[in-house]
Amino acid sequence: MSEFLLTMVATYGTTIVLIATFLSCLAIPIPTSLLMLASGGFAATGDLSLATVAGAAFGGAVAGDNSGYWIARGFGQRAHDWFHKTPKRASLMTKAKDFLDRRGSSSVFFSTWLVAPLGPWMNYTCGVTRFNWARFALWAFVGEIFWVGIYVGLGYGFADNITSVASLLSNASGFITALVAVIALGWWLMRAAKKKQANDTA
Repeated sequence: MSEFLLTMVATYGTTIVLIATFLSCLAIPIPTSLLMLASGGFAATGDLSLATVAGAAFGGAVAGDNSGYWIARGFGQRAHDWFHKTPKRASLMTKAKDFLDRRGSSSVFFSTWLVAPLGPWMNYTCGVTRFNWARFALWAFVGEIFWVGIYVGLGYGFADNITSVASLLSNASGFITALVAVIALGWWLMRAAKKKQANDTA
């Protein structure tokens, strides 16, 4: 897979980087991080322009984030009707909207780079709940600066050890995403337990 990706970058240059970052932000499984590392490595050897690589990756990511948001928002009314067919689903939608109103900015920001596997789903969630687009776009824009800067920058700085760096970053990203999921599950279970206890004592 690594050799194939390197060949793709060598053949198609920044075009493949732009397409990959765009599609990955729509939840299409593409090893975009490795592609950005590889393109950064090619920039270090002079085969590609660092500014062009970073611009393509950033442009694709921002376009993908906003496309995901507007695709989901376009189905927002259908989703709204579906969620409000039952009290439980309606409650879930209300909680999602309340959470985004309180912590939407930081959630969008960190989902673009720190827990990137969750990023596309955050884009869709923001669209379905009609989270303020300007707020979404701003924090997605800032977050993608970090995502692109980290991966293209590391590829540029460690061009001779891209595979090792990719493995390290993949493991770190997986660990952080799993940790966030465990914390979120623990928080949900605690709230459910407190609510049950309150109902039992009422």
